[in-house]
Order: sequence, then structure tokens, then C-alpha cells
Amino acid sequence: MEFRSKSNSLQTILDSPVVMGKTVMAMKKDGLTQVIQSIIFKRQEEEIDEPFYVLDLGVLANLYEKWTSYLPMIHPYYAVKCNSDTTLLGALVALGSNFDCASRAEIEAVLTLGVSPDRIIYANPCKPQSHINYAASVGVNLTAFDSTEELDKIRKWHPKCDLLIRIKVPDDSKAVYPQDSKFGAHPDEIVPLHQAAQASRLNVIGVSFHIGSAAKDFSAFRGAIAAAEMVFETSPRFGMTKMRVLDIGGGFGSDPHFHEAASIIKEALDSYFPKESGLTVIAKCTPFACKSNPENLTCKGLRSYKSTVFGPTCDADDKISTDHYLPELQTGDWLLFTDIGAYTAACGSNYNGFNTADIETRLVYSGTN
Repeated sequence: MEFRSKSNSLQTILDSPVVMGKTVMAMKKDGLTQVIQSIIFKRQEEEIDEPFYVLDLGVLANLYEKWTSYLPMIHPYYAVKCNSDTTLLGALVALGSNFDCASRAEIEAVLTLGVSPDRIIYANPCKPQSHINYAASVGVNLTAFDSTEELDKIRKWHPKCDLLIRIKVPDDSKAVYPQDSKFGAHPDEIVPLHQAAQASRLNVIGVSFHIGSAAKDFSAFRGAIAAAEMVFETSPRFGMTKMRVLDIGGGFGSDPHFHEAASIIKEALDSYFPKESGLTVIAKCTPFACKSNPENLTCKGLRSYKSTVFGPTCDADDKISTDHYLPELQTGDWLLFTDIGAYTAACGSNYNGFNTADIETRLVYSGTN
């Protein structure tokens, strides 16, 4: 394969403990199909017909550099829920990413890689008692809440934890997966929550929100940041220390609209938090797309038919697509799905004994542009 020049971020990944010693194929520009075909040919020789993933470390490095270039003032917290592949997590550790965790298992996965607990936010606003206990025992001291019931749990099991009050955003209607029907305090709940936190002697240090996953209207960030600024102004009225952390959540993937989202976020921060002394801004990053259409690797150029692509289980709902056009396929043909890193393996199951956790991941790097 042709080697391309490596960015500093890519070299950092390749030199990281979790990658060093593993087989990583160099890939020439636009060479993904060629690399995958070479893997398939090898697997056919070994009579292996199971699916596999390809993790392009060059893409990961490029996306991380893109984040730090467009949003240098915002600390990225990788959302472990979207893809917990050990190599991916280890590469992000090497790059210096922080981590957004939602459970004990996710915290454990990150700590196992040597991450300091102060690089983790336990961002789930509704946590089991045993998971709160675990977070306290390992020193994960930042979490979110949106109810007095959650405050009661934290007061009992992790009273020294710093807290972010999770608020509902003014508008998440343009998101493909809105979150405010499940999480976030209403505006009229903010004062009672402040009062409850003060009565429990808990330390609320900031605000968090989420405009919804796969957002289509990034102006929602502007309204949400404005709402957060109002909450910042509320805390001093209760004798609480000045808030210092703003978590703007996620909602912006790696698509071409990332630049638009970054521009709106920077403008809103300048408007509502101008030269805010000591303010730390964090955000959830999920650096891969979540859906992709299949591409046939062997029957290009033939007549296509409206097709249903389904998984290997006997579940009638186990369908990938029902209206995608493909040529007539034969046994042994392979389909390629690109840009499926986020939520693909994470949303899998062991139904019918098809264990998605056993799917092999092959490592490549394409260099960066």
C-alpha cells in the first residue's frame, strides 16, 4: 500500500499503547474499497464469511484535528455510548480527549485505559445508586442532575461530587432524536432545584443541555446557550458559588454542517458569556456518522432493484433498509457500509446468538488532509 504523510495526531495514535504492536494497514487516497477487497480475499481463503469492521485511524485523527481547529475553546468529551471499541477509546486517550460516560461499565472501560477520573463526566442525569457509589469510589466527581430525586441520591451516596444542572433547551424540534422529552429541568424548576441543592449542601458548578442528536437546526445552540446564561445568573441569588462549567452537549456530527454549528456556538458564547473569567466549556463529541446505505462490491454497473437489506436474525424487524436500490445479488457477494462508526455496534444485541461484540475490527490509516 502507498503510505501518505502523517499528521501529528495520527502519529500520536499510531504510537499509542493500544495501537502499537497491532497490524495497521496503510491506505492510499480513496483506497478504502481496495483495502476491504484485500481483506475479503484473505477471509475467503480462510473460509471466513462473517462480517467485519474497518476502523480508519486517519479519519479519527482528522476529525479530532477538525474539532480542535474549529472549537479550540471547547474541551471535547467523547461520548462512550456511541462506540466503545477499545482501540478507538485508546486512540482518543492518546489524543488527550476527555470522556462522557453514562454508566459504571463505561467509566470502567475508560479507567482501564489509564484515564484520570478528572477527565470523566458521569453525564447521565438519572443514575442507579450502585453506579453513583462506584463513581464516588473511583473519584469521578462531576455529574449531571435534573430533579430533586437525583439530588437526594447524590446527597446520600456522593455528596462531594460537583454538579451540573441539566436544563431543557428552548427548541429541539429539529433534531432527529430529541432528548428533552426525557431529560432536562423546565425553567420553572430551576429555582426549586437550586434551593434543594443548597439545602443539601451540594455544589452546583454549572449547567448542561443537549439540543438533540442529529440536529438539523444549529440555531438551537444559540437559544440553549442563552437559557444557560440565565441559569448562571440565578445561582448567586442563593448564596451559591459562581458557576464555572458549561456543557453544551452534542448534536453535531462529522457532516459538512459542523462548520456551521461551530460558527453559531462561538457567536453565542461571545454574546452570552463574553470574556467570562474562569469559564470552562465542554461538549460531547461523537466523531462518526450513524447511518449509511449499502454499496455492492462486486456487481457495479448492473441494473438495480428496490431491495430490502436485513440482518441474520429471525426478528422481522431486523432490517437495515427497505427502499435502497441494489443489483441482483448472489450468495457470497459482500456489501460495504461506510461511515457507520457511531451507534452501529453499540446498538447491536446477541439476539438468536449472533453476538455483535464478536465482530472483528481491522485497523487502517488513510493519512490526513
